Amino acid sequence: MKISNIEIRLCAHKEPPMRDQEMRSGKKSEMEFLVIRFETDEGLTVDTFGFAGSGARHAGYLAASALKPFFMGKDPAFREKHWQDFRMVDRWWHHVPIYSYGPFDICCWLLCAEAAGQPLYKYLGAVRDRVPIYASSLTLSSPSAYAEQALAIKARGWAGYKLHPIGEERLDIESYRLCREAVGADFTLMADPVACYNHQQALRIGRVLEGLKYHWFEEPLFDCDLNGLRELARVLDIPICAGEVLPGSHYMAAELIASRAVDIIRTDVSWKGGITPVIKTAHLAESFGFQCELHSTIYHPLEIINLHCCAAIANCEFFEVLEPVSYFDFGLKEKIRIEDGCAILPEGSGRGIALDWDFIEDSTFEIL
Repeated sequence: MKISNIEIRLCAHKEPPMRDQEMRSGKKSEMEFLVIRFETDEGLTVDTFGFAGSGARHAGYLAASALKPFFMGKDPAFREKHWQDFRMVDRWWHHVPIYSYGPFDICCWLLCAEAAGQPLYKYLGAVRDRVPIYASSLTLSSPSAYAEQALAIKARGWAGYKLHPIGEERLDIESYRLCREAVGADFTLMADPVACYNHQQALRIGRVLEGLKYHWFEEPLFDCDLNGLRELARVLDIPICAGEVLPGSHYMAAELIASRAVDIIRTDVSWKGGITPVIKTAHLAESFGFQCELHSTIYHPLEIINLHCCAAIANCEFFEVLEPVSYFDFGLKEKIRIEDGCAILPEGSGRGIALDWDFIEDSTFEIL
């Protein structure tokens, strides 16, 4: 089987639901994305969303110039060779963003799973067919707003709730405290301040989170601050979860794990280069006795690929989606099925749920 054609669509949600205050930067998300479609000489066709960073034009033109010619004519079954070869090609010339390679690797895996007639998670090697799901907040207006949302997630029967707090120490501590009071002692809570603290703040807040019995403390410092993360991991009892935005994928994960800069390593199919490095990272972490938790890919056509990987990774506890779910569940013909606090794996071949091509056609503003 050879890849005979690659189509790259530049897309924008015509009515993006996110409001300005829901991102700490104050910048409204335009919700632009790519759709990558692979066709083969054997008549198989697959497609996936791709993250678009600062805009679909920028992401799409890079993909069309660097990745489309690289994959044309190749056998998708040689996924490992393609990963190794492009790593060197990229080093010498392209230096593409961390989200560029992912959708191309995903399409290779989907083609092979489709050819085998298996759901992706079973083609990868399944460990389960349902994964506990937790909701991950946007930036809300007040500490009480987080508590209200956490309580609503608990009432929904989900497995946990994670705060992306306001980013001011006093307000953040109040948010963490009110959430614990709202949901009680036994409900799983996590904190993800998205690198907004300095070391002294992170240490103080880490102690507070320990007292409140939070499950993990995610990206308290910038992921590149290995010395700071290592010291936090050494002195705090709460697990430090980090690594999602570092380039280098499993190669960088090896340093984070070996130097004890984290207790839980982050990866995902969008920002880490697709399914191939996610599985490598999970197995690397498992060999050291570490958890490997998958970071939200934001849009549900990519989240479903993350879910397939979660179902094939024994050392992954949860499946993450952003809340409100309705903001991000466009692009699939069916919603991701959720029952009894778990996301349920679809049993159709490949991704198991088709993309919503009516929505995609309506969102497309250029095809490369």
